[in-house]
Amino acid sequence: MAINLKQEEKKAIIKKFGKDAKDSGSVEVQVALLTQKISELTEHLKSNKKDFQGRRGLLMMVGQRKRLLAYLKKQDLQKYRDLIKKLGIRG
Repeated sequence: MAINLKQEEKKAIIKKFGKDAKDSGSVEVQVALLTQKISELTEHLKSNKKDFQGRRGLLMMVGQRKRLLAYLKKQDLQKYRDLIKKLGIRG
């Protein structure tokens, strides 16, 4: 049952940030999905302080999101600003 919920969350994020329902590869969608995963993993790590592999995965996801945001900022500054405002990241 939890798997379906995850798929539904993913579909909702793709629908919200993508150009259409099948647009899972655009930078905006990738950043939104990474942001969702980062927030879930952050909650997990609050209760599991010794999960060092999870912490490593979190750092890798944060780095990937940072690279994608840098790319988007370089390509289209307005889309970048809109995305960080929608997601509530970076201040």
